[in-house]
Amino acid sequence: MKFAVAALFALGLSTAAQAESHAIPQETVDAIMAKLTEMECQMDAGDIEMEDNGYDLDDVICKGGNQFDIKLDMDLNEVSRRAE
Repeated sequence: MKFAVAALFALGLSTAAQAESHAIPQETVDAIMAKLTEMECQMDAGDIEMEDNGYDLDDVICKGGNQFDIKLDMDLNEVSRRAE
């Protein structure tokens, strides 16, 4: 039983460390949100996901009410947009 508890605790720490290592700096979140404003789009900042080659923006609503998933590269350039 002690082993199982210790294993779950270690797994929890590992998962927390992974989540923290993928945390997006607030400065980057602010820059993405500013870019979306320029594009006449908006989204919940919690739906920004960091990927190996950039950022995945889920459920972006743009002028006209259209919803998209948008991918940005590490320099915050749009590389793809998919309508939902």
